[in-house]
Parts: sequence; C-alpha cells; structure tokens
Amino acid sequence: MKFHILDGFPKSVSPSSHATESGGFVFLTGQFGRDLDAPAKPLPEGIKAQTDRTLSNMRRVLGSLGLTMGQVMSVRVFLTHFKRDYDAMNEVYAGFFHEGARPARTCVGVTDLVRDALIEIDCIARR
Repeated sequence: MKFHILDGFPKSVSPSSHATESGGFVFLTGQFGRDLDAPAKPLPEGIKAQTDRTLSNMRRVLGSLGLTMGQVMSVRVFLTHFKRDYDAMNEVYAGFFHEGARPARTCVGVTDLVRDALIEIDCIARR
C-alpha cells in the first residue's frame, strides 16, 4: 500500500494523504474549490465555478500520479444545496468526462463542507 503526500500541493485540510494506492487502485481524498496554488484565497462564487475548480483540482492530483480523468472508475459528489445546485453542477461535470466512458457516480446532499464549500468530490481510479 502507498500513501501519497504530493510535493507542490497544499497540505490536506484533514489529517489524511492526498491519495492512497493498492492493487492498481488509487483513492483520492475529497477535492473542493480551493486554489491549489494559493489555498488561502476565497473559494470561487457559485456552484459552476466551484465545480469547475474542484474537478480541475482532481484532474491535477490525478496527473501528478500519472493518471487521467479517463482512468476514474467511481466518483462521489457531495453538495450542500442539492436541489438548487444539482443541474448546474451536472452541466460542468459532464464536460470533464467523455460521453460513453463516464465513471459510476453517487451524488448526495450534505449539511456542510470544509470552508463552506458548495461541493466536494472524491474518486477511485485504476492504473
């Protein structure tokens, strides 16, 4: 088993690794809309901007591990305003995965997320 603490990335908000890996599966810690180059900056406004930043962060973490979005098998999406933001989130989300090759997904509403984020996404990828 490998525990990935990635150079050039801000420390995880929680006491966790950026990713763990075993048997060809890579598990990413949840990403949210912070700026990875300036993590203290405010989160972007609105669900579309936060979804874009969150998935861009996920793509960047995967890339640092030699993986692509095409290797993502499963995604979990957490929304603090499910009914309000679900459709707008999906508009942005769909652009990050090729139609016909999208990962399995669970999307749930939650009461709160770190730094008052509107969305958090984690995933499992396969080498």
